[in-house]
Amino acid sequence: MKLGIYEHHKGKMYEVVGAATHTETLEKLVVYRAMYGKKKLWIRPFEMFNEKILKDGKMIKRFKFIKSN
Repeated sequence: MKLGIYEHHKGKMYEVVGAATHTETLEKLVVYRAMYGKKKLWIRPFEMFNEKILKDGKMIKRFKFIKSN
């Protein structure tokens, strides 16, 4: 997982700050922080963070890498 700035498909920006592993399932997780508002910290499954979604008839990435920090 590349650390850095990502744009969510809805337009908001997030900073990926690390990766984690679920203690029970060993599922890989992405740890990221909103770059707006209260700058909340979020966790999402790696597979979901990196998946492609259908938007306006096109398959696009849920989060698009913008740049490294």
